[in-house]
Amino acid sequence: MIVVTGASTGMGAASARELAGRGFHVLAGVRRERDGEALRADGVEPVLLDITDSAQIAALAARVDADPRPLLALVNNAGIAVNAPVEALPMDEWRRQFDVNLFGHIEVTQALLPALLRSRGRVVNISSIGGKVALATYGAYAGTKFALEAVSDALRRELAPHGVQVVVVEPGGVQTEMAARGVETATRLASGMSAAQRERYGALMQAVMSHAAAFTAGGVSAGAAARVIARAVTDRRPRTRYTIGRDAAVMTRLTRVLPDRVLDRVVAADLRKHFPSSEGVPSRG
Repeated sequence: MIVVTGASTGMGAASARELAGRGFHVLAGVRRERDGEALRADGVEPVLLDITDSAQIAALAARVDADPRPLLALVNNAGIAVNAPVEALPMDEWRRQFDVNLFGHIEVTQALLPALLRSRGRVVNISSIGGKVALATYGAYAGTKFALEAVSDALRRELAPHGVQVVVVEPGGVQTEMAARGVETATRLASGMSAAQRERYGALMQAVMSHAAAFTAGGVSAGAAARVIARAVTDRRPRTRYTIGRDAAVMTRLTRVLPDRVLDRVVAADLRKHFPSSEGVPSRG
């Protein structure tokens, strides 16, 4: 048996189907009943799961404990993307981003660890290329992913003596609905900026939204991403980290070898063509 969180759409739904196709029984966490009905199939059992809801997490743990099948893996996939400059992002949005992308994963992991320890199973945390490099306006999102990488490293070292493996998956661009939802959120947040903030960051926000749309459109399919996640779940001797997509593989290598200032120029050059003005640089206010 395998638990996959954030399985309503995108990589989570594709991963649930991929793992079920490989013969596993998958408990697929969804936020709404209608999402579950769309996902339900042989080997895929939808369960209502908001990973910021402690009662629903406890119910999932009880469901796992009541099943005679061992829990072989937990795939922590749920997530949201909130993009805005550090100055302009309201604190409740910062907290919501960390609640979903970090603290929810930790609580689910804590709840299911007894079952994983019994089975000597595996935790697979879905991070991001944003866990390696933080682009402008990605401070909150990348902050959660950097933190998830650190928590994963600590957890891997804590659980290795007890036979539980911890694996991180770092996707680059993936063709899912998450990017579109992120653009909607970014548009809403941009409309709430002060006049001075719009002067400083308006062009940057437009460039970031254009870049995100192009990044997603050029990414791999959710099905291709799911096959990498399935490898992270099933490889007999898994790597500690897997990347998804050529962009993620290239960027992770660049972060290891380039000085910060050089990397700044690389990511700025990639973003420059998306700016609405001919100058291709944001106002310095």
